[in-house]
Amino acid sequence: MGIIYLSREAYEKLQKDLKQLKTVKRRQLSKEIETARGYGDISENAEYDAAKEAQGLNEKKVAELEEKLSRSQILEDADMPKDEALLGATVTLKDMGSGEKIEYMLVSDLEADFAKGKISVSSPVGKGLLGHKKNEIVEINVPVGVLKYKIVKITR
Repeated sequence: MGIIYLSREAYEKLQKDLKQLKTVKRRQLSKEIETARGYGDISENAEYDAAKEAQGLNEKKVAELEEKLSRSQILEDADMPKDEALLGATVTLKDMGSGEKIEYMLVSDLEADFAKGKISVSSPVGKGLLGHKKNEIVEINVPVGVLKYKIVKITR
């Protein structure tokens, strides 16, 4: 698998989540397993089975986060051209059909949150904007047709 490009904020959030899972959550699940053992025969102990399953899921999440962090590279704004629609840029667009203005921040898949205006650079719109500059007209193929935008502003 390839490199995962992240903002410093996203990288630090992943590290924080990993620490939480490895410390607090592991201790909590360990206590739950011990408590469930106290209920008697573990071969017919639903609480024990549930706690062991939760422990397995936690360890899977730990492994996934460690793998993502090992492939992650932090992109600093200082390293990026200020006039190009790239990861970390906020792009203001004008819909050439309706005249409506739209603003998106281009982020990694891990950071994408459409409700907050954060779209992944691997989404159709994100891919269509990458590398373009202010005042360029872009046509983006999406499942419902073609979107046509003018790039009004790019900020970091």
